[in-house]
Amino acid sequence: MRRSLALAILATVSACLLTACGGGSSSTATPTDSTDTASASPSPTRTPSATEPLTSPGTNDVIVNAVPLVEALRPSVVHILSETTSFDFFGQFTQQGVGTGIILDTDGHIATNNHVITDENTGNPASKITVTLADGREETATIVGRDTPTDLAVIQIQADNLTPARLGASADLKVGQEVIAIGNALDLPGGPTVSKGLISALGRLIQEDPYTIPDAIQTDASINPGNSGGPLVNASGEVVGITTAVIRGDQSDTVAEGIGLAISIDSAKPIFQDLIQDGKVQRAVLGIASLTPITPAIQSQFSLPVSSGIGINTLQQGSPADLAGLREGDIIVAMDGKTTDNTGQFFAILAAHRKGDQISVDYYRGSQKLSVQVTLG
Repeated sequence: MRRSLALAILATVSACLLTACGGGSSSTATPTDSTDTASASPSPTRTPSATEPLTSPGTNDVIVNAVPLVEALRPSVVHILSETTSFDFFGQFTQQGVGTGIILDTDGHIATNNHVITDENTGNPASKITVTLADGREETATIVGRDTPTDLAVIQIQADNLTPARLGASADLKVGQEVIAIGNALDLPGGPTVSKGLISALGRLIQEDPYTIPDAIQTDASINPGNSGGPLVNASGEVVGITTAVIRGDQSDTVAEGIGLAISIDSAKPIFQDLIQDGKVQRAVLGIASLTPITPAIQSQFSLPVSSGIGINTLQQGSPADLAGLREGDIIVAMDGKTTDNTGQFFAILAAHRKGDQISVDYYRGSQKLSVQVTLG
């Protein structure tokens, strides 16, 4: 039964193609056509002044007046121009890409997307990165570290009088909550673009080679090429996500409207910390080479004991999972005391750990529920 199950769940069908929303060559950028979501004014006949509160009484989920919020965050948002040098039959040529960054600290560390500072054809880092601050200063940046799987990177400039952004907690977000996206959409002149929308969904999984990004935030705030690496901000002016991608219908030139994705700040924080400290991410590995979420349909077809979980298709020989005794056909239902109903939850748990951490893995083998301790590689 385990072999039949493993064969049956070898792959899931992806209905959407993910498109990076910035960086790379400006000639290949595909703008989205999203529509901003209008916010609710406290009075249909009056526009609030810049001195009024950012939020409505008793809640921090509704943005009453975005003007002071944007003004407070603007010094923490930077314009990033990357240049990559390539060679072809005619010789050497240079391509430019534009993205957005967020100042993390007064030491000049800036968060952005990896694809903003990476040659999309070769995967090599940009040969030159220029950061333009909100006050007009231009600074040359160096790369501190890049992490391809999560599409995150940290660069650094040497400058004084920097204003770090305030980082929030994406775990506190609710579907329907209002957010603002700020970024250099389409590299339009005159400063960054501000768009407003809602949290449309939480816990999305961005899984498009070479990216595996769990716990992503879906929003209908307009996100376009150039927004990449910019902040998604809550009503308190805290960064809760890093805008990174839009969804485009498979095999279609039409960009889906109102569907943008951001890396949750809770997932990004440990990546930034690792990149600043070590220049790379000490990523935890369980060693499952191929997996598929269990659905009620698969449960019914194979008479499985659970309708959700992570089915193991293939294991890497000698991996932590293999050494701990997990086998093909096992169904993981929890790790580290947290349920794994879907691949987003599975990857989010692994992303929160590092090499050498020991976690519990609860799984079903046939109708028997078992538990094992696994030391992550």
